[in-house]
Amino acid sequence: MHSAKRNVLYMGATKMFLVFLLISLFFHSISFAQKDFFQPSPNFNQGRVNGVVITQAIGGAVITFGLNYLWYRKFPHSKFHLFNDNGEWLNMDKVGHATTAYNIAAIESDIFRWAGVKRVSAAAIGSITALSFMTMIELLDGHSAKWGFSIGDMLANLSGCLLFQGQEWMWNEQRISLKFSYHYTMFAKYYPQELGKNFKERLLKDYNGQTYWLSFNIGSFLSLKSDFPKWLNTSVGYGADGMIGARENPKEINGLQIPEFKRYRQFYFSFDTDLYRIDKTSDFANTLLKFNKLLKMPAPTIEWNKIDGAKWHWMYY
Repeated sequence: MHSAKRNVLYMGATKMFLVFLLISLFFHSISFAQKDFFQPSPNFNQGRVNGVVITQAIGGAVITFGLNYLWYRKFPHSKFHLFNDNGEWLNMDKVGHATTAYNIAAIESDIFRWAGVKRVSAAAIGSITALSFMTMIELLDGHSAKWGFSIGDMLANLSGCLLFQGQEWMWNEQRISLKFSYHYTMFAKYYPQELGKNFKERLLKDYNGQTYWLSFNIGSFLSLKSDFPKWLNTSVGYGADGMIGARENPKEINGLQIPEFKRYRQFYFSFDTDLYRIDKTSDFANTLLKFNKLLKMPAPTIEWNKIDGAKWHWMYY
């Protein structure tokens, strides 16, 4: 993305979207017995569907209005135009777009399956909703003089949705997921306005500390008769390090000299889990364990980068 401020906007909007999806689960299941709270409906449930659709429609309208009123109106508007940000942040923002789009599609699909919608239809709704939401953000950028519509961002959004939808077409399940992890780095202290002043901001703005993972569920690729643990994954990750600015590092900030840092990409191999696949868990426990769909489990990891070559981490997140 063009700047860290835009990153905050994007991640903040995404967080709001995910929050109201979860809220919809709560408010539209309170009419059912408590034992049914976390159980997907085995049949089409019109009440749940109506509740989810209404809640999300209202939430989407509120988010769109809020973005325009609280953010975009502060900056000059312009005719629709394109902006090329493909050379920024060693493409970490693009991987972040794909990961966010994938997970919105997956969450939406799960919510509509909870409401009793058939898997094929729920997956299509999830993919369309995710792509629509991400496109809305780009269209708002396209009419802002400060930024612009990024084709690179849209391709990343589309790739995340296609990863989700393609697996539904091929396997009727998600064997490969896109996950996120974060660790603290020293870089934010040199430019807190850009990379974050506290943990919450750094989690969203400091690309140096973010890692994005393709997590492969091994058991789902094996025979149904296999005794291999269904919850055990292997994963490959991508990260980057040494970044103070989007395209290059500034030599000084507010009159202070900045040390010279080498900017480089990082590639990882590690183990992971899909804990929600563990058999004989309660519906409540299974719902909580689904956070593991989004977040990678800390594990021993091999890293490779062009500066240090191969590195071993006893525990990496």
